Amino acid sequence: MQHPASLFLRIRPRLAAVLLATASLAGCASLLQPPVQPGEPEDQVVARLGPPSNVYPDGNVRVFEYAAGAFGQYQYMARIGPDHRLISYAQVWTIENFRAIRPKQDTKLDVLRRVGRPTEVTRYARIPFEAWNYGYKESGVWNSQMTVYFNDQGTVEKVENGPDPRFDDSRLRF
Repeated sequence: MQHPASLFLRIRPRLAAVLLATASLAGCASLLQPPVQPGEPEDQVVARLGPPSNVYPDGNVRVFEYAAGAFGQYQYMARIGPDHRLISYAQVWTIENFRAIRPKQDTKLDVLRRVGRPTEVTRYARIPFEAWNYGYKESGVWNSQMTVYFNDQGTVEKVENGPDPRFDDSRLRF
């Protein structure tokens, strides 16, 4: 008959592997579930996603922005209704959202409500506009940059799409 201590020493690596696999799978399960669902209370949304980086008013709805960061290519927005419940949660840096920006009509606040704050704000010397650059993953594949140009009154003048210079390695070739 085997001594209980030697039996434990023999099964200990297997037990550790099973416990590690269980913990790993539990972590994966939480990654696969949607972060928040429509109808959830606002306090539960904030508890799960953290405090928003910005909040924009949109009629009787509030739009919570969860910023992408300097090299992020995705930005999420949570719309909270007047009943303090989640209406929707979506990734907003999409070609469809950028195409919905209306030159000569939309203002800076309209753009913030639709796609949130830009990756970069700049003013070019040759054109009299302020440019908001959004580095995003176009169609989930291409490193693109959408630029929204504003006049001095804060109205959109034009919207341009092109390659994202942050990921352009051709500049580094000699």
